[in-house]
Amino acid sequence: MERIAYMVLVNLYRFPIWFYQVCRFGRDSDTHTEEERYQLLRGIVKKIDRTGRVTVKEFGIENIPTEDGFILFPNHQGLFDPLALLDTCPRPFGVVIKKEATKWFLVKQVITLIRGIGIDRSDIRASMEVIRHVTEEVKSGRNFLIFPEGTRSREGNKILKFKGGTFKSAVNARCPIVPVALIDCYRPFDIHSIKKETVQVHYLEPLYPEQYMAMRTKEIADIVHDRIQKTIEENAS
Repeated sequence: MERIAYMVLVNLYRFPIWFYQVCRFGRDSDTHTEEERYQLLRGIVKKIDRTGRVTVKEFGIENIPTEDGFILFPNHQGLFDPLALLDTCPRPFGVVIKKEATKWFLVKQVITLIRGIGIDRSDIRASMEVIRHVTEEVKSGRNFLIFPEGTRSREGNKILKFKGGTFKSAVNARCPIVPVALIDCYRPFDIHSIKKETVQVHYLEPLYPEQYMAMRTKEIADIVHDRIQKTIEENAS
């Protein structure tokens, strides 16, 4: 957590204006487009990463669909993951996160800005409603980010088993599924240091509906898991 404190300190004079902009752009009455809201947030994140002594290397940007209406499925290493994805992904996206996190200061404002969704994993009926909502949003042309592990691995570059149910929205929306391999993203916030760190974000080839519609969600989850695992093994130091 030392790096979080360091990031706050070096950007302390910037935070009031950033907070004001995020809150203003996030209002329901605000007329900025989703692209404009996203680029505002992305600019802030890039500045935070750079001043926080973190270099984010991106690979496979060409694999991100040029048409909106896709879902990113990355492995989940730590609190820095969303910053790495915002830093590198050129297309705006919403995110599905645990409901309790949507109440945290700053996280709440950011989730409102990007029109993210909180999910109560203990409430099956509420979870089904989130799946339905994300499906409709993606069909309408929005992009989303979903962590298929359901929680942080807390084991560095080792990944947990992917949950088949997290792919239901993609299957229902018949949208491109984009696997994303995050490497060393646990290091910036989970290691007690403010030394320079480099993390990697690999956008892998998407799975399209014609490739996965005959599969069960469990099979899709295993394919995405194995592709990410292979990329991590090939690129992690």
